[in-house]
Amino acid sequence: MGEMVGSQSQSSFKIILGSSSIARKKILAEMGYKFEVMTADIDEKSIRRESPEELVTVLAEAKADAIISRLNIKDYKEKDAETTLLITSDIVAVYEGTIREKPTSEEEARQFLRSYSQGHVSTVGSVLVTNLKTGIKHGGIDKAEVYFHDIPDEIIQNLIDERVVFNVAGGLLLEHPLILPFVDTLIGASDSVMGLPKALTEKLIQEALSYNAD
Repeated sequence: MGEMVGSQSQSSFKIILGSSSIARKKILAEMGYKFEVMTADIDEKSIRRESPEELVTVLAEAKADAIISRLNIKDYKEKDAETTLLITSDIVAVYEGTIREKPTSEEEARQFLRSYSQGHVSTVGSVLVTNLKTGIKHGGIDKAEVYFHDIPDEIIQNLIDERVVFNVAGGLLLEHPLILPFVDTLIGASDSVMGLPKALTEKLIQEALSYNAD
């Protein structure tokens, strides 16, 4: 994992990942970045929007605002301060036009997973990169769609027993060894379904850095 990332050496900037998600940490590390982690700890259920694109955008912004409110932001804005980028994101699953967030009960998780069997589900994710030195935000949306074969009930029960389905939007675990054999087709990027689309994140990081340099 080299120090060179894109056209920039990371010695010229720092990254804060505003997420405790194991998948997001893994994806950002795979992209070659070093970063520290901060969590937003916001009440996501208190923020409601009709459109999935609007909901994930507003949630990524709320996460950024919550983290920034805990930082001594003056230090990041100093003229000679190192540029720091804060990355926040959010994702929802959309099934037959209905927004799905993390399942809140075994019954809901079972209902979600059964509905994907021989069916398909979309994900809508947002990424927001905030340059803490300039205060300027660069955001975008990425979507993917997953088609499934028949998912046996015992596989669904095993996933529920493992509890990991409760940590992901729509209970949608793309790369879990139990579910992977039942994935038929993926339209889009697997990292997008897992919560941090690499191509969009890289584009926004480069935009945040080049905008700062102008």
